[in-house]
Amino acid sequence: MTREPRDAPQFYLTAPSPCPYLPGREERKVFTHLVGRKSPALNDSLTQSGFRRSQTIAYRPACEMCRACVSVRVLVNEFELSRNLRRVQDQNADLIGSVHPARANSEQYSLFRTYLDQRHSDGGMADMSVLDYSMMIEDSHVNTQVIEYRRRGPDSSINGRGEGPLIAVALTDVLADGLSMVYSFYDPDLADRSLGTFMILDHLRRAQRLALPHLYLGYWVEGSRKMTYKARFLPQERLGMAGWSRVD
Repeated sequence: MTREPRDAPQFYLTAPSPCPYLPGREERKVFTHLVGRKSPALNDSLTQSGFRRSQTIAYRPACEMCRACVSVRVLVNEFELSRNLRRVQDQNADLIGSVHPARANSEQYSLFRTYLDQRHSDGGMADMSVLDYSMMIEDSHVNTQVIEYRRRGPDSSINGRGEGPLIAVALTDVLADGLSMVYSFYDPDLADRSLGTFMILDHLRRAQRLALPHLYLGYWVEGSRKMTYKARFLPQERLGMAGWSRVD
């Protein structure tokens, strides 16, 4: 009799709930737990199969009648800046991101609350407490880091860190084949800087320096205005029934 290893992942299916991207539809997710010493390798393989991570959970849409959520990863070594993206990069040349261990602090949470209150006050994360935020950042069994963005200072070229108030934050997983942007937020009063786009551009540079071929952006949803920005980063690959396919 063949037995499944005790540490093999077990998968579960959620009950239907309202879709956050397409009005009038319902979503279901399949998920498993990322715990223990094998979590980094499992997270790698699941991300490559279209899963996303939230704390110690890896999940993927499993809707019965809809396949709108499509995993997207940018081909780092072939990516080229468009004119508009170059403008965003130049506009934020005075910012620098410094890498930190996945630890929450009060300055991050203050910026996070301001971002949610002004940009996503009706979203599923609107009621997150400081404890909830700490869990989002710190509850991880994989290689996770926090990148804090501030304005450059006179010593930034030496210590790699900026000065002044916190402007943006990215929670990022480091995978065997790329970086995965788990969640990011920024000062909503600086919306004209296109900080969300800038953080993606910065992650592309970081992945290139680390010789990692992919930047995982999560799900692109055709018909959802919230997700249209992800189509700007080309060339990219999108995961379908036949595997990853290139989009130029």
